[in-house]
Amino acid sequence: MPFCECPKNLPPLRLSSPARQQWLSVTLPLALSLLSAPSLAQTSPYPITEQQRATAAQVAQAGVPLSELAADAPESYTVKRGDTLWDISKLFLKSPWRWPELWGMNREQIANPHLIYPGQVLLLVKVDGRAQLQLARPLTGTNATPGEDGKLSPRIRVAPNDESGIAAIPLNLIEPFLNDAVVFDSDELARAPRIVAAPEGHVLLSRGDLAYARGDFGQASDFRVFRNTRPLVDPSTREILGYEAPYLGTAELIRGDQSQTLPDGKTEIVPATLRIKTVRQEIGVGDRLSPTPPRSFSRYVPHAPAAPISGQIISIYGDGLNAGQNQIVALNRGKQDGMERGHVLALWQQGRRVIDSTSEKREELKLPDERHGVLFVFQVYARVSYALIISVKDPVRAGDKFTQP
Repeated sequence: MPFCECPKNLPPLRLSSPARQQWLSVTLPLALSLLSAPSLAQTSPYPITEQQRATAAQVAQAGVPLSELAADAPESYTVKRGDTLWDISKLFLKSPWRWPELWGMNREQIANPHLIYPGQVLLLVKVDGRAQLQLARPLTGTNATPGEDGKLSPRIRVAPNDESGIAAIPLNLIEPFLNDAVVFDSDELARAPRIVAAPEGHVLLSRGDLAYARGDFGQASDFRVFRNTRPLVDPSTREILGYEAPYLGTAELIRGDQSQTLPDGKTEIVPATLRIKTVRQEIGVGDRLSPTPPRSFSRYVPHAPAAPISGQIISIYGDGLNAGQNQIVALNRGKQDGMERGHVLALWQQGRRVIDSTSEKREELKLPDERHGVLFVFQVYARVSYALIISVKDPVRAGDKFTQP
């Protein structure tokens, strides 16, 4: 049974992407199955029948149980500039990462959700003990308006170039970090080009300074500058999971290395010349160069892992002994463990060991682990991930555990 009746003459491939997304957000129902995507079916050891899939779709279409709503969830909310998907989800849900169920989105849609814009009104609809978020009204000038017969017709939405959908989380907390730390599967920076000299009288390099380097530069012209790597060691197995390279800045290649013939007939290599473009930390002789990769503009969409996952914090970024809210931690799980960008994880504090003073033997007891925070994964490598501490009660330390929420 179709979920909705769409306009018959809609030319889907002729609408621009923003216009099409906005039209879909108004005309299509937001309730689709979380369990209907094939990718999720593959995680189960048992086949999912069509009847089970249909049942799952009907459940997801109904929204979330009222028991999952926040105690003071508003009946409606107008999206404001500066809002994030996480902020809005917290208004309505006890567990913000369950927002796809509230919107009724399947896993394919989670990867590229419809855009929500400032000015839109979100309406909390409660039916038969369940709740669902819907758009109460389209934006002014929207690309979908009702016709005389009450049906929606496509219109092109015209908006300023700087108008975009709200972000999933505050991007200002992680954007500076996306270049700050890079994890290499092997210690490849040990073989990367290196800065061998600075202009006369310079110990440290600043923006605009020249630097001289040796190594294989390939065809690249723009480079990131890193300090020598440090190993990321699994807290339990002591296995090296990767090599973290602290980010220092950027440089551009002005002249490649050259060879020249000396009067005695010997050949001498003249180092390449680079100009320092940006400086995040001090740059000096011995620092390494790596080609700048294409910038990836990914949407970070919070969602719970589809399968159970657990691990430990390897380290606090920046060499801190402990961390708090809005700080970055490295995790000992990566792509090969099923970790994804956008995963929301529960943070656990290890239970203390105490002496039972009520016992004659004064036995030593270990108290239960306590859940005390939430992590948001935003950068994933083969065996390591980086996560932002969204909320936390007590200081976070290396070795603390995490699980699915």
